[in-house]
Amino acid sequence: MLDDLPPDLGRLVALRVWHAMWLQRIDNKIAALQKRGAEQERGQRARPAEPEWIVELGIGDGRPPAEIHVGGCYAAGKRRRPVGRDEARRLLASGVRACNHCQPDTALDILDLPTQPGLATAAR
Repeated sequence: MLDDLPPDLGRLVALRVWHAMWLQRIDNKIAALQKRGAEQERGQRARPAEPEWIVELGIGDGRPPAEIHVGGCYAAGKRRRPVGRDEARRLLASGVRACNHCQPDTALDILDLPTQPGLATAAR
């Protein structure tokens, strides 16, 4: 039998203490990772549902609506608020721009949007 341990009691006790210390560190790390995983899982379950439609708000007095997006659009800016389907349709019908990336007008089955006067004159 291979016996590579030190022959004296002092060194054996020191090795045992050292290994016990490392086992405690490993156990603490395992517990911390399990706790973090459980917290992330709780956070995922508690996360509110993504809104169906988003209105991006402009800058300035009253923060007027600037653009309508589908709920998960990557192009939506930081100044935004969720809106319902009816309000999104009403805003699009009133001339608020539809996002070119997520195309909420198509998703809302709106075929003819009013043209914006500033865009029509700029094309001439």
